[in-house]
Amino acid sequence: MTSTECELCLQEGGEILVQRPAWRVVLVDEPAFPGYCRIIWNAHVCEMTDLSAIEQQQLMAVVWTVEKVIRTVMEPKKINLASLGNVTSHLHWHIIPRWDTDSHFPAPIWGERRRDSVLPFLPSRLSLLRQEVLQACANLI
Repeated sequence: MTSTECELCLQEGGEILVQRPAWRVVLVDEPAFPGYCRIIWNAHVCEMTDLSAIEQQQLMAVVWTVEKVIRTVMEPKKINLASLGNVTSHLHWHIIPRWDTDSHFPAPIWGERRRDSVLPFLPSRLSLLRQEVLQACANLI
């Protein structure tokens, strides 16, 4: 896949919460998993080892920062971190808050749905999440 065919090169990948020259944080439009964020490396590379050691550290600092904010604001039972790229071979990380009452728990969100979701979620938390992610990432490069 080239950058001219890549979904994450051609589209934002979600609602942009933070944009930097090297990376961006987006809120994924996935109502069954509120607070699901994706960190996308802006340059079209496939793997973490395509980055320099400093770039790897920068990217993981963003992943850990966003994970912490999601845990604080959304109060999930568990966080799923994933960097797959099997369908979209552009380096990105998924940060997915999980509740034991979500539609797929304990299976991955890409698996088969097990039940209707009953989430302890208030819509106002997404507004707070947007603010907190922006603030937490303010000093990250």
